[in-house]
Amino acid sequence: MMGGGRATLEILQAGPHTSVQDAGRAGLARFGVPASGPMDRTAFAIAHAALGNAPGDPAIEVAAGGLTLECREGAVTVAVAGGGFHVSRDDGAGDAHRWRVTSLRAGMRLAIRPGVWGSWTYVTVAGRLAAPRWLGSAATHAPSGLGGGALSAGQRVQVEDAELRAERDGPIPCPAFARPRCAIRVVLGPQERFFSPATVNTFLSAPFALTDAYDRMGVRLRGPALRVRGPIDMPSEAIVRGSVQVSGDGAATILLADHPTTGGYPRIATVIGDDLDGLAQLRSHDIITFHPVTPEEAIEAARAGHRARERYRAGLSRA
Repeated sequence: MMGGGRATLEILQAGPHTSVQDAGRAGLARFGVPASGPMDRTAFAIAHAALGNAPGDPAIEVAAGGLTLECREGAVTVAVAGGGFHVSRDDGAGDAHRWRVTSLRAGMRLAIRPGVWGSWTYVTVAGRLAAPRWLGSAATHAPSGLGGGALSAGQRVQVEDAELRAERDGPIPCPAFARPRCAIRVVLGPQERFFSPATVNTFLSAPFALTDAYDRMGVRLRGPALRVRGPIDMPSEAIVRGSVQVSGDGAATILLADHPTTGGYPRIATVIGDDLDGLAQLRSHDIITFHPVTPEEAIEAARAGHRARERYRAGLSRA
């Protein structure tokens, strides 16, 4: 390990939705402030663990448009983990479809291109990614741009206390729990009373497709109309990531990282936390099905998933 200086990374190309994210802006939803943070929290944590970083530090979130950057000054080791993206250096180092740790020196380029699966990937740095903060967090709220901010061609990103951790260079194993999930577990409610038993049964038995109306706020689904029974007269209530909200035309939307903190449409179900990251790695037009679980089963799934992820990350944290 060596370093402690400054590295400068210049963005040469960045697709839409490329932004700075940290672990999120927790505890402020009661004031109407979304948490934001990474779309795939598991991959975000893995990319940090691969470098031995603190788990919530800022990173670059890359969407399907990809990213190309060049190290203009200094040297720094970076990690890339998320979807099955192509990751390569301009000197030929890198394996297609492989997560990896690689070291960049002045003049080197890193290119990240979409591969056969996945919608989001993360670039973490050995050091401190300098980024603006809003309400104590660098997480970018895409609709407002507040936080670390969106990234575009021509911008330069500074890495403070940059280090070379060459002993960590190489591929990162992709665990099964980090892959996309098409069978989505949900807890019914909290407003399933607005839907007839037949409509609930349709929701739980029919396939739905993700549409192109897909961003950090949520993804609209295409499938059977989920007609609301009677007038929608519910007051606005607090909503969470994973809520399956149904609009007046019967279309369902799954709310994601930048979702608003309140909503007035009924929620037929809520995706369990353990399936949200795998859902986020699906692409438009992928097909999903919903499967009901009890709250107790959702809690047990969360505990089991946490144990599996912690075992995996503990192994990565050691060089």
